[in-house]
Amino acid sequence: MTTVPEPLDVLTLGETMALLVAQEPGPLEQVQTFSKRLAGADSNVAIGLARLGFKVGWVSRLGADSFGRYVRQAIEAEGVDTSQVAVDPNRSTGFMLKSCSLDGSDPAIEYYRRNSAASQLGMANLPSAYALRARHLHATGITPALSPAACEVVADAMQSLRAAGRSVSFDPNLRPRLWPDTATMRDTLNDLARHADWVLPGIEEGRLLTGQSTPADVAAWYLDRGAQAVVVKLGADGAYFRTADGAQGTVPGVHVPVVVDTVGAGDAFAVGIISARLEGLGWPQALKRANWIASLALQVIGDMEGLPARRELAEQNID
Repeated sequence: MTTVPEPLDVLTLGETMALLVAQEPGPLEQVQTFSKRLAGADSNVAIGLARLGFKVGWVSRLGADSFGRYVRQAIEAEGVDTSQVAVDPNRSTGFMLKSCSLDGSDPAIEYYRRNSAASQLGMANLPSAYALRARHLHATGITPALSPAACEVVADAMQSLRAAGRSVSFDPNLRPRLWPDTATMRDTLNDLARHADWVLPGIEEGRLLTGQSTPADVAAWYLDRGAQAVVVKLGADGAYFRTADGAQGTVPGVHVPVVVDTVGAGDAFAVGIISARLEGLGWPQALKRANWIASLALQVIGDMEGLPARRELAEQNID
């Protein structure tokens, strides 16, 4: 008897690193104690959606080292499928250091990821039969920056799933230090965005990538190139959306009394958008949920520690 593979709600792919977070303020060179956590935009989204009850697959490559085993075990513990995660015996798992910021400013970050196992992510790591099990693909602009091979697999996945009738979301998630120059970053990410149904830039990202200044103009730029909807994140002011059928609006942000850590808020926002849309909610409701989940991420140390469980949505009466 043939076993039918279990379908996935969402597929993500990209690098996840071990994150060493300073336990005391000050320059990283003076810090003596760190705690170990996860850092990876794509796995942040995977974990956030899994906590809300979605079946999620995460595709990546890890080194045959303690950091790699830690990353895999931590992601599997969240209920995310890691069956397509390869172990590279010749390359290391990337890691990063993050300072402790007490005033809500962006922390100092240092990456140790060059030539990591995940930088070799390529077509062989994502079988089409596995990819097509998903009804939605979420991609970010970080993975394509790792290597030409990683860029190729992201582009292929976006094109293939959209052609097969699945929905695709794309968060540019700019990391200029990973790109050779701004023009290459801009051109590559805008080319990828053409294959997404939903494009999710921050306002400053949108301005840099499109040359437009207002949220409406940034959204129109991507809609003209094939997107079905664009959501522009506006920080404390909330978010703006515009769709191909002419709907648009701004949903105000959620007040955050104390911002503890800004890293991961954009991924949390994506969790809100994707989960709401896959549940059939309208764009205003999706932005409301996304703003709320992002506000939780801002109030804790760590990239994914603030992501809520399904019961918390119900408790807060968040659609």
